[in-house]
Amino acid sequence: MSRITSATPRHPSRRRGRPLVAAVLGAVGLGLTLAPVSSQAEEATAAAAAQADCPPGLVKKLQAAGDRFGTGCSVAGGKFAKLDDSDTVLPPGSQASSKNLGLVANLPKTGAFAAETAYNSDLAFQGKYAYAGNYEGFTVYDISKPTRPRAVTQVVCPGAQNDISVYKNLLVLSVDSSRSNDTCTNTAQSATIKESWEGIRVFDISDPTEPEYVAAVETPCGSHTHTLAPDDNGRNVYVYVSSYSPNAAFPDCQPPHDAISIVKIPRSAPDAAILKSTPVLFPDGGNPGSAQGATPAYSATSGCHDITAYPERDIAAGACMGDGILMDISDREKPVVTEVVRDTENFAFWHSATFSNNGRKVVFTDELGGGGAPTCNPTVGPKRGANGIYDIVAGQLEFRSYYKIKRTQSNTENCVAHNGSLIPVKGKDLMVQAWYQGGISVYDFTNSRKPKEIAWFDRGALSADRLVLGGSWSAYWYNGYIYSNDIQKGLDVLKLNDKAIKKAQKYKGSFNPQSQPSFNG
Repeated sequence: MSRITSATPRHPSRRRGRPLVAAVLGAVGLGLTLAPVSSQAEEATAAAAAQADCPPGLVKKLQAAGDRFGTGCSVAGGKFAKLDDSDTVLPPGSQASSKNLGLVANLPKTGAFAAETAYNSDLAFQGKYAYAGNYEGFTVYDISKPTRPRAVTQVVCPGAQNDISVYKNLLVLSVDSSRSNDTCTNTAQSATIKESWEGIRVFDISDPTEPEYVAAVETPCGSHTHTLAPDDNGRNVYVYVSSYSPNAAFPDCQPPHDAISIVKIPRSAPDAAILKSTPVLFPDGGNPGSAQGATPAYSATSGCHDITAYPERDIAAGACMGDGILMDISDREKPVVTEVVRDTENFAFWHSATFSNNGRKVVFTDELGGGGAPTCNPTVGPKRGANGIYDIVAGQLEFRSYYKIKRTQSNTENCVAHNGSLIPVKGKDLMVQAWYQGGISVYDFTNSRKPKEIAWFDRGALSADRLVLGGSWSAYWYNGYIYSNDIQKGLDVLKLNDKAIKKAQKYKGSFNPQSQPSFNG
């Protein structure tokens, strides 16, 4: 580790935002029995306890579909009905994998990111560097020798989730936790306060070992995630900002919030970044959500959780809580929704999307339980908290199959479909994907009706007694290796030795999985 720094933008903005939303993960969408909150006073007490138990920003992550029950970060304390984890194979502290996938390096969290509540988040890549988000900032890793990665810079800049992307000289972070100001020296502050801030931070990484904070742009309801969509000449980078959960008490996050935010960053003058527009994607209000207490439960749409752009094809796919969408982004400033799909039987919370390389398929993920629940077990089953694989036929999304890992995880392991990317092999649709404490799965969805797993890696529970939020947040293939940002264990590097990927191409320049590049022409 060469350096730890806290940064302040050259031109700090005076924009405002919103804070931690109370109330929680619970068992929304699981169809399980919860002890109901019997009065408004008890409900307020439960919400306050949930907020107190969780670090800034995490409640929003676990909120998934607005469930009012549960215990915040403590999800293994009896609130869930009995889940059948009798087939769990791996005991706490152990690890296992398929024969063709092996862990070749691990760098534990250190310094300001060492605490259990300093969660690792997303990853981005450029040249010989990997950029890893953390709720407390981000780390730059030198991966020129993948089996011996090293941290070269740790930038301390609190603001969950610190979802991260890079493009040439720019690094962008998402802040979806209401803060006292837009600098890196900040504290959590209620969203009911007009002067609070959350949104997008921009760094200059012309020297990756010395990132410089150059701009901050407030966006309505903050920025849970974001997606880069550079224009055709690369002079401007458009940032599609996804955020959700508006509240009438939040001055800068008012209902109905059926929109996304678009931030424009001039590459030659990133300190001039501005909020360009807030296009409404759901003029009819989107999915209204399931009725209180309904089984299965599914989320209402009040914004988007994540958008994946395919800039070379001028298309994007949005995972928007209760809806999955396709968009035409040929005009970067004016995206147009061309298709909307819902799954009210098995999808609780549309979380993210990945195109096939030819742009004719989309894999959507369902983050059942907000990422904080044990959903990989026979009780929940193979269709919930899974991937939904769709073909695009004449511009319409046609459902083909679900894909979910089959290994039962214990009741103290949060497990659900999460972030992944394609492995660039011509003629094949191969994907590596994180499943939190369910580990990492590599699967083939070339036949969209019959996806099949070809490799896996898994660790046992972090604890036998309580559910500690952990596991692989993001798992991506990059130039011959799989990199995983494990929430608690740090950066993992894995090697896949399989004939299916022998001809995998390498990515050139930047690789942001939410801004898909094409391969093989």
